[in-house]
Amino acid sequence: MAGVTPRPGPVRVLIVDDDALVRAGLTMILAGSDDVRVVAEAADGSEVPAAVARHRPDVVLMDIRMPRVDGLAATETLRERPDAPEVIVLTTFDADEFVLRALRAGASGFLLKDTPPIEILQAVRKVAAGEATLSPTVTRQLIAHVAAPDRNSGRHRARRLLDTLSEREREVALALGQGRSNAEISAQLFMSVATVKAHVSRLLVKLGLNNRVQVALLVHDAGLE
Repeated sequence: MAGVTPRPGPVRVLIVDDDALVRAGLTMILAGSDDVRVVAEAADGSEVPAAVARHRPDVVLMDIRMPRVDGLAATETLRERPDAPEVIVLTTFDADEFVLRALRAGASGFLLKDTPPIEILQAVRKVAAGEATLSPTVTRQLIAHVAAPDRNSGRHRARRLLDTLSEREREVALALGQGRSNAEISAQLFMSVATVKAHVSRLLVKLGLNNRVQVALLVHDAGLE
């Protein structure tokens, strides 16, 4: 997920929610766009692996609270796949322990269920293009509302990981923690967008992470944002 690349066709979306009305509403919203296509729906997290294998979505809109297998467990399982689609979790709360855990597990962002339709479309497009749908402000709010009891040990661990980066990679990581796009990092650090993408790819490998949101969370954990 290092950067934005042109897509050969419409963004393929899987909608996962135990509420049929929510699924229908999201399908209607996404169906109004030529560049986004709903390829399947699922009513529970337990249905996600088979649906992903069969329909190969680019993005999964995942309800965080479902009765049998919730969105957190489904996201954790899904993101372990080598060809995993991006995940946007859906919730009714903007400061929720499950949301933060899903982001740490590899979700690329979250949407409140009352998000305006145009913003839902924009979020799907953005995530499919390799960007995150989470502002640094929202990240800080989540961490502040759901503070881990071992915050100090988390800070030490985060700083140790960041210390493994080169000076340039560390600068890029800090910029990601500020919510900057590749183009903004390019202007800020006086390097080409291609070089930014290369640095992002390398630091993800070094840190053992799989997307920009996880880097931002690590920077926040280290207290360096």
